[in-house]
Amino acid sequence: MSIELHHLRGFLALADEKHFTRAAKRMNVSQPTLSRNIRRLEELLGRRLLERTTRQVALTPAGDRLYDQLRILLPRLESALHPDPEGDTFRVGFAWGFPMGWPQEVIAGFEEETGVPVRVHRHDATLAGVDRGDADLAILRGRVEAPDMEVVTLLHERRVAAVSTRSELAGREEIRWHEIAGQDLVVNEVSGTTNLAEWPADRRPGVSVVCRNFDEWLEAVASNKGMGVVPEFVGRQHIHSFVSFLAIPDAPRVPLNLVYPRFGGHPLIPRFVAMAQAAVGGPAAS
Repeated sequence: MSIELHHLRGFLALADEKHFTRAAKRMNVSQPTLSRNIRRLEELLGRRLLERTTRQVALTPAGDRLYDQLRILLPRLESALHPDPEGDTFRVGFAWGFPMGWPQEVIAGFEEETGVPVRVHRHDATLAGVDRGDADLAILRGRVEAPDMEVVTLLHERRVAAVSTRSELAGREEIRWHEIAGQDLVVNEVSGTTNLAEWPADRRPGVSVVCRNFDEWLEAVASNKGMGVVPEFVGRQHIHSFVSFLAIPDAPRVPLNLVYPRFGGHPLIPRFVAMAQAAVGGPAAS
């Protein structure tokens, strides 16, 4: 077989993005080039990896199996081929809204105790790069389902509703959870913390806009495209002059988690986790 790394990188990007244009942009190649590389990979393997339609890309069972292996193996291979010239570092990934307070305390203590510098990176991805080898550990909000990852819940955060200052709700101080079911939501499908399944099946909000990152979500709310639901810390940051926040006293709280590989992770992960738990007062604090 003459399978090359660019074939595998292209497949992994396409499996992540489920969209040829976005995957080609991520790979910095043209869409026709990416298509040819994927077809060549399928020819070399002798099996179809993708189901293509005019609107979307879906993985076949063979594609799913290959993706499950490559998303773990390929980052490790890349890391071995391109070692960090600066020496050992501990990489902490996050998708948006890096917490204030305890992480800064933990990072300072960790660096002092271990002598290993910590680098914090934002990744607009569901697992903030920890599944692709771009981070050793990720700080993520919401429910995390990843079979190859350990998930340690540190604490639970209250939620608030975000509305445009032009919304008829902007003058209110609070809204009840069941009332949100009568609204249309702006949803961040990549790193958001709002899941429609948290409402009863027969009484769920509509979805007016689907976004792929926090900045897009914020502008959609500010433009009065719909309501958003986010952790309480967002409302304390006064992040947009055209967005108001309402308390949701009865909302289910959002877990804040540390996520890291179950096997083969950085040897200092347990120390970082223990220090984080101590900083917030024990596991799963409220």
